[in-house]
Amino acid sequence: MSGKRPRIGITMRLELETDRFYLARYYSEAIEAAGGAPVHISLIPKPDYISSVVDDLDGVLLPGSDSDVDPLRYGSEPHPNLGSVHPVKDETDLLVLDEVEKRRLPLFAICFGMQALNVSRGGTLIQDIPSQLPKAIKHQQGAPRNRPSHAIKLDNTGFLSSLATTKQVLVNSHHHQAIENVGRDLVATAWTSDGLVEAVEDPRPGRYALGVQWHPELGWEHDPLSQALFQSFIAAAKEYAAVPDREGKGTNAIRTKEKTSSATK
Repeated sequence: MSGKRPRIGITMRLELETDRFYLARYYSEAIEAAGGAPVHISLIPKPDYISSVVDDLDGVLLPGSDSDVDPLRYGSEPHPNLGSVHPVKDETDLLVLDEVEKRRLPLFAICFGMQALNVSRGGTLIQDIPSQLPKAIKHQQGAPRNRPSHAIKLDNTGFLSSLATTKQVLVNSHHHQAIENVGRDLVATAWTSDGLVEAVEDPRPGRYALGVQWHPELGWEHDPLSQALFQSFIAAAKEYAAVPDREGKGTNAIRTKEKTSSATK
């Protein structure tokens, strides 16, 4: 692949037991394979640090996490089955999302990352699927983590559907929380059979912001949709990088139709 690789920032995780920042290898490997240059963003929730790091980026990937977004951030009290909350993870991701919004940076959000994106836009979350929605299908599949375990239905007017070869695809699943109410400037574009949101997109012109609830970084080597997701994201980052003036610029890589969508369908 010729040309300069776009720089893709990826926020890290925090291991509480050892006080280490870390990140599973698969996110960076998928970005590199698609033509990007992964850049790890430490969980230091200081606006000047985040702004300085983002200055040199052409796109942002918000990865999954073994933590839950603090429900106080979307106006809810903690459910008894709420998982571990890592304030520095929440604060860093939200600061990064602020910079993404200001700069119109291409954004790809995965699992926890999609939930953080939704909360940053004023949306809310279901804090524990098994206890709050007992009739839901199983969304925590366990090992092997790359095995597709359930189907999702795609909205045929969304950008995501343009990357898939069928309206229904199989994905892996590793989450106990889900989107409840979709945030502003986002639309839901994929659902499971139980009605839970599996993907969101920003429909505004000149924006590339796509969130998925599953983990395309796992097993992407053998999954055409996962490959298409990373390739489209890197293409948007390259387009962003090619514009000399970073102030107020965006990308035309996603142009979804104007439509009304609710959190469930």
